[in-house]
Amino acid sequence: MPTIINSTVKQPNIISFLIDIKQLTKFGLSISVVFSSIAGYLLGVSVIDYRVLFLLALGGYLMVGASNAFNQVLEIKQDAVMKRTKIRPLPAGRMSKSSALIIASIFTVLGLTILYNINPKTAFFGALSIFLYTSVYTPLKTITPFSVFVGAFPGAIPFMLGWVAATNHFGIEAGILFSIQFLWQFPHFWAIGWLLDDDYKLAGFKMLPMGKKDKKLAIQIILYTCVMIIVSVYPVLGLTGQLKLSVVAAIIMILPGLLMLYYGFKLLAIQTGLMAKKLMLSSVFYITIIQIIFVVDKFLR
Repeated sequence: MPTIINSTVKQPNIISFLIDIKQLTKFGLSISVVFSSIAGYLLGVSVIDYRVLFLLALGGYLMVGASNAFNQVLEIKQDAVMKRTKIRPLPAGRMSKSSALIIASIFTVLGLTILYNINPKTAFFGALSIFLYTSVYTPLKTITPFSVFVGAFPGAIPFMLGWVAATNHFGIEAGILFSIQFLWQFPHFWAIGWLLDDDYKLAGFKMLPMGKKDKKLAIQIILYTCVMIIVSVYPVLGLTGQLKLSVVAAIIMILPGLLMLYYGFKLLAIQTGLMAKKLMLSSVFYITIIQIIFVVDKFLR
């Protein structure tokens, strides 16, 4: 009987701990990053090596999870005052700072080791992503809106990382994949910044380029979206090495871009949180669907 009681008491604690790790590493965000890396790998590879694919997915998740964990350690005070984040493990007191640092460090070492086993370049870009995210982007968020520009660099690495994992080479192909996701960061995060502006101000985060939700911000979102669409379909011209895109795929790819533009113009006309949310959701749809289109187009050609 005592054995039964002990097992029922311990079980919820284990589940709680796993849920906290999931929140600490931002599981959903980490999975989306892994998705981008896998898409990049499939674009770069001629024959799929499932061992490398598995290592990329696992190593990529560990590296992104580590970045998110370090980020939450550094932003405990800010997270504690924001409605959206105050229930996270650290500000809520369910996990100690030292425990989070241990988890983040273990994830970093394991992630780097796994990515190094693919090739050194993949490990290098993974390490660079963690460094930029935690050591540059995170501290800048309370200092200057320029942090979004800096944060766009680690945020743009995953799509390109997959190509490097497949080819062990960084060239124009990887550069284009990087550029697409780099440009995408601006309308995406400015839409989030618009939507969560009050929460961010409570924490002292400066996420909007001029600190205001106005027409000038909406115009910038529209401009970046236009450039992003152009760069996304640029491979159709056949000037990007082994990264190619058919005319049909390029036309299809423009459609979700036009959806983003539609909500960008709606935000310009109707400056509300609802429009910012719709823009944000359309941007998530865009980056997901174009990666799928790139991959499907490659294997259908």
